[in-house]
Amino acid sequence: MSVSTLPGCRRKSARKPNVVLILTDDQGTLDAHCYGAADLFTPTMDGLAETGVRFTQAYSHTVCCPARALLMTGRHPQRCGVNSWVQGNTKDEKKGRNMFRSEITLAEVLKGSGYRTGLFGKWHLGAHVDHGPMEQGFDEFLGLRDGFIDNYNHCQLHGNGYHDLYEGTREIFREGEYFPDIITGEAVRFVRENRDRPFLLYLAFNIPHYPEQSDNKFDGRYADLPEPRRSYAKMISTTDDRMGRVVKEIEKLGLRDDTIFIMLSDNGHSPEDYKIRGDNHVSGLPKGANYGANGGGGFTGKWRGAKGSFFEGGIRLPAIISYPKRLPEGAVRDQAVIAADWFPTVLDLCEIPLPDVELDGRSLLPIMRSSDAPSPHEVMYWQWQEHWAVREGNWKLIVNGRDSTDPWQDVPVRREKIAPVFLGNLAEENPEFVNHAEERPEIVARLTALHEKWVKEVMP
Repeated sequence: MSVSTLPGCRRKSARKPNVVLILTDDQGTLDAHCYGAADLFTPTMDGLAETGVRFTQAYSHTVCCPARALLMTGRHPQRCGVNSWVQGNTKDEKKGRNMFRSEITLAEVLKGSGYRTGLFGKWHLGAHVDHGPMEQGFDEFLGLRDGFIDNYNHCQLHGNGYHDLYEGTREIFREGEYFPDIITGEAVRFVRENRDRPFLLYLAFNIPHYPEQSDNKFDGRYADLPEPRRSYAKMISTTDDRMGRVVKEIEKLGLRDDTIFIMLSDNGHSPEDYKIRGDNHVSGLPKGANYGANGGGGFTGKWRGAKGSFFEGGIRLPAIISYPKRLPEGAVRDQAVIAADWFPTVLDLCEIPLPDVELDGRSLLPIMRSSDAPSPHEVMYWQWQEHWAVREGNWKLIVNGRDSTDPWQDVPVRREKIAPVFLGNLAEENPEFVNHAEERPEIVARLTALHEKWVKEVMP
């Protein structure tokens, strides 16, 4: 499809557009002002929405690893060998699970087309030295190779902990420096140094993911909010603020017209609680120190669920693309899309051929061109370990699922144990609160058959 068919399109220039891919971590379903969270201050996200296309049915995954596989490869994570937690500690003597090196990432395709590629932030697709960003198309990487760290001592905090801050595969030490500022600074430097050539900047924030260590300049703004919303809201605004520094730098350098911005979250907000369990933790934190998400704080509206769940609150996330030179501004699209769609969409906008692999994502240009275009996904699939879900139309079947509904929200049901087979209807006033599995066995059978067929394709 030609990009020139989009409204307001100009003739393509000789230089291909820059791509800035911003991934937030544990930002919930409606957690931006432009998504209806009136209590949140998110001017950067709102600005991207005002100058671009905002999606209301954008799906990713239930936790970090599979979401990143979807985004980086345009393929279901099961094709990539990511159906459970990947190796975390780069120093582990025994090699764990890592995304297959044979996977072709967006970075590899763009690098092959002359782009300079940089990832600053969180990788979380396998920490082994023979895998990772530098082996999958990134010219530069600085960040954490596993899932999360304390923002000041840069240690993974689960278990006894370990240090996780790397430049490429080289461990570096910058204790006391605030990690979101480290990666924002690297992103700004990268943009400055590559202003005269096309670049892919993948800014993979580790926030608002716990531990909730926010910028104290937002303390006053949220002083009247109850906890845990207050703590979480400060993290959202801290994320938006650092995102804004990169957007402003690109504008200052005169690159805005030639830059595609894509912003999305990896999974729903976290309701998790954690404390340091033992003495002599690697991070230096004392036993009993809190580092979790304080029980939640995200906003999902009528949608049930949170991170770790296949209910809508776990997998339906904010997603925005802004490229006024060729795409509509201030547009809203309600069609269902998935994180894998950004891979072919970027290549379509950059007029770069797709790689010769089976992609599960589809270009979103037809949808962005017309609000009447159908979703490219009549059926959607998710799986994580032994848990899985299938959506067709308004019916969604969840098998071996979990309920991680945030108790902060005023919803009819909280944290009850769900049936092993749960059939929900998204069209209901309170979606996914009634289990229709027993009364609609024919729908359960149909969706189960679709899942079984899908598994044979993606997990041969």
